[in-house]
Amino acid sequence: MCCHKMCKIMRIIPILNLIFFIVLAIIFVILIINNPTNNKDILVTVAHPGDNTEEGNAIINFGENQIVEGTALSHTNETSQININENGIYQISYQLEGVDQGSGRFNFNAILLVNNIPQSDTLNEGPVLSEDIVNNRYTLTSTVILRLNAGDILQLGALSLEKVTYPNARIDIEKIG
Repeated sequence: MCCHKMCKIMRIIPILNLIFFIVLAIIFVILIINNPTNNKDILVTVAHPGDNTEEGNAIINFGENQIVEGTALSHTNETSQININENGIYQISYQLEGVDQGSGRFNFNAILLVNNIPQSDTLNEGPVLSEDIVNNRYTLTSTVILRLNAGDILQLGALSLEKVTYPNARIDIEKIG
């Protein structure tokens, strides 16, 4: 009798082990699929010399997408418009280089636009620079967090009354919520 019970238990153990490993595999797959680090929405786009030839006030064109992950953001090379495809909270960081084409004092600022509307709380005011600045160049940087909606168009604007050009720029955007 005791041997009979032991035989039943010995037959059940492999089945229980199999069920245990199947449950572990299912949990592992669910964790991988729902891991937020696997579902990043990131766009990194840059402007190179020649992408932006305007002087003074300008909307910055970006000629190259370096990183495009996910579907929340999209951009067509050589355009200024960054398309927001999903509602959410976005962290936006940018660098904008300004070069004075004259000599002497110059100033430029940067601002983000949403649907062609300047977002005043994103204004990045640069200092007034003098001829002491090497090569009459300066780079503005900023990081902001904005709530954006599907269908919004994001752009980077440059503001200056002087003959400033914008040979290099970069914008990094990540959906964070």
